Amino acid sequence: MDKRDEQAIEAVKAYYQQDLSQAEVAARMGISRPTVAKLLAHGRARGFVTVEIHDPRDDASELASRLEERFGLACARVAYGHAADEAEAIDQVGRIGAALVVQLVRDDMSVGISWGRTMSALASHLARAPRQGVRVVQLKGGTSYSERATHDYEIMRAFCEALCAEPRYLPLPAIFEDTATASIVRADRAIARILEEGRGVDVAVFTVGAINEEALSLNLGQLDRGEVEALLRDAVGDACSRFFTRDGVVAAPAVDERTVGIRLEELRTRPVRVLVAGGRVKASALDTALRMGLATHLVVDQDLAAALLERQGEASPSAGGQRRPPTDGNTCQFSR
Repeated sequence: MDKRDEQAIEAVKAYYQQDLSQAEVAARMGISRPTVAKLLAHGRARGFVTVEIHDPRDDASELASRLEERFGLACARVAYGHAADEAEAIDQVGRIGAALVVQLVRDDMSVGISWGRTMSALASHLARAPRQGVRVVQLKGGTSYSERATHDYEIMRAFCEALCAEPRYLPLPAIFEDTATASIVRADRAIARILEEGRGVDVAVFTVGAINEEALSLNLGQLDRGEVEALLRDAVGDACSRFFTRDGVVAAPAVDERTVGIRLEELRTRPVRVLVAGGRVKASALDTALRMGLATHLVVDQDLAAALLERQGEASPSAGGQRRPPTDGNTCQFSR
């Protein structure tokens, strides 16, 4: 720690703890007001001071209540504040989603997780919350054949470190080149055991992707151009690399058969299913996923929540799951 660090600590203590103005801090320290501003910025950059904002709307709000009613959810949470772009929206829901996950996971539970930008944001916000006997299971393969990264290992590691959990990695691509190879891999004893654990998790934490040219799920080198074009035409979204149409049915059966990971019908059977999504671009995909019954718990940003509630008169997807999740344990927070 150098002299500038020591000055920064003195400045942040006077400014934040003693509630002095910058001018008063400057007078006390015998320096200029611009120098105080620079010291405060230095203190924040060095981590000497952090600022947390607790917005009560994150836990309960009219928007959240309307989402719960519209989609039959046990719990919905909305990250308030209009995001400047999709990246900011994803970071906002990652923060709220991380807090919800910590509340929901108890000792001796198994937690299934997917990957992607949203899951990466959630993982980055996880606070250390040690549990006993928790297993974290990767719900789908994450190996990429392109320059685009899934960050599956980093996400798994963050969950395990936060919860003091044992990992169950699935070191595979999500989609194989042919069904024969996928079948052989699924038959492997070790892989079969992890897939079985994934089908039986107590809590599933995942996101839904919108289908467009830039979608991560279409740019991992696992699909040929014809398949990409077919999905762009027929699919509205994907969950755990399972593509679905606007009607809630499998968008590309041949691709689905080559996919290694939890199936949508298996995901719908899990007692707690936390769906985290950010960005208005996901409105159509998320609306379909919710009508399919994929989630019991939902975390979205304010703009996406509004977009979901603006959608009216669309038929429910034919693959619909249970409309109302069971009440035992599927609340915003488990009793301890």
